[in-house]
Amino acid sequence: MSFKKTIIEQLVASTKARDTVRMNTLRMLRAAIKNREVELQTELGDQEVLRVIRTQVKQHKDSIRHYKEGGRNDLEKKEEQELAILMSFMPEQLSEEAIAKIVTQVIEEVDAIDMRDMGKVMKLLMDKVAGSADGKVVSEIVRKQLSESSKLKAGEGV
Repeated sequence: MSFKKTIIEQLVASTKARDTVRMNTLRMLRAAIKNREVELQTELGDQEVLRVIRTQVKQHKDSIRHYKEGGRNDLEKKEEQELAILMSFMPEQLSEEAIAKIVTQVIEEVDAIDMRDMGKVMKLLMDKVAGSADGKVVSEIVRKQLSESSKLKAGEGV
């Protein structure tokens, strides 16, 4: 079943159950998807819907951080509840170890030697882990491995 159908079915169920947090979250998500469809003037497929969900997740995480800094525990809690609902639509997230293995494979695949190759590595890597890994975590692991790789290469050349 497509993401859009699942979202609509869950929206109907949460409305019947009078689960206002879930209902409001799903309404906001449906509106974000609709806005993106209007913007692109086409119906979104599952990958595009997943991209919209990822954007919503990122926005909620930012809001949680800001509310935490501002001492707004009530709003922070609400955002965390909404984030949990959105995360239920995301594919299972890869562990850092799993990401590191994939990063190593991609670095070998593109023959990356140092930080100048980060763009090539990230492009191929994000296609492989799309939706199942946070871009910031992936970027940090790539930086770490490329900097270690360039140090090793520099040491060999001496």
